[in-house]
Amino acid sequence: MQQGRAGGGRRRGLARSPLGGLMALLWLLAAPIQANSLVELDIAPQELTTALEQFSRATGMAVLVDQQLSSQRHTLGVQGLFTASQGLNVLLRGTGLAAHYARADAFTLQPVRVHEVPLPSGAAPGLSDSNYAAAIQTVIQRNLCRSPLTRPGSFRAVLQVWIGRDGVVQHSRLVSSTGDPMRDKALVNSLQNLRIDRPAPSSLRQPVTLLLLPDSSGTSMECTAGEGVLGR
Repeated sequence: MQQGRAGGGRRRGLARSPLGGLMALLWLLAAPIQANSLVELDIAPQELTTALEQFSRATGMAVLVDQQLSSQRHTLGVQGLFTASQGLNVLLRGTGLAAHYARADAFTLQPVRVHEVPLPSGAAPGLSDSNYAAAIQTVIQRNLCRSPLTRPGSFRAVLQVWIGRDGVVQHSRLVSSTGDPMRDKALVNSLQNLRIDRPAPSSLRQPVTLLLLPDSSGTSMECTAGEGVLGR
């Protein structure tokens, strides 16, 4: 691997991944912060690759990024006081990627995976894939209808979710933005640990892709009067 100096006291090198993809190594000359130390992060919603550079500057952590993996992905950003690992988790929320630590001050990114979890005792019988897809839509629709910011009908968005065997949403990805950073963040946050009423069938293809359309499309989700909207 070759490394050279870049502006701002930062080194950047390029390396080939085992799969032949181009990877960029971002490294700070400054010493990384201690694992339990707090750092002030102020990274706005933007392309993930650029945000990772800013994160590396702020924390002194080395980031090995597969450019094919991180391109076309956006982060919702992170603001506030965090440890480096906490801040990274927030930065990656909704990207469909997770950090894999090579050591305390260096990490790579990998696609998220569904973790194996036991079924809760007394779980309801499973559903077929098609019926489970309808169950997913019902639960997510009911959840989105609780807030005027996420209520379907006024925006378009594409989301992906990874659901555990117990029916709990483990990960999510905002594939296309609504155009409103606050709404984007609210959508992703609304899916955290959301539970589907039935356990996921083992044959379910993951991730599950959700398309939210505006009312003008004629195929948008509709909030019924019984579901209500908080804040109204």
